[in-house]
Amino acid sequence: MKAHINGTVIAEASKDDLIQIEGNWYFPPSSVKSELLEKSPTPYHCPWKGDTQYFTITVNGQSYPDRAWSYPTPIPSSFDRVGKDYSNYVAFWKEVTVSE
Repeated sequence: MKAHINGTVIAEASKDDLIQIEGNWYFPPSSVKSELLEKSPTPYHCPWKGDTQYFTITVNGQSYPDRAWSYPTPIPSSFDRVGKDYSNYVAFWKEVTVSE
């Protein structure tokens, strides 16, 4: 599976390595091109997953604020609900397309 924006692949991994949570595909940290992401100061706390780290994606000089996010230290009880430890896995939205 690939996460891409305007023809640039941001993340790529086998579907078996991804985790789907609430309709979003989460990519393992090692599959993400971290050089395209910059931490965002945008705060968010999910009541069952914990504090979110948002990222701005920059591709070919264009920035896409808060189009990626992860949970660096999820609430441990959420692992039971998800079925796996998803710490630092990265999900994408809006202009980012995830496809096989």
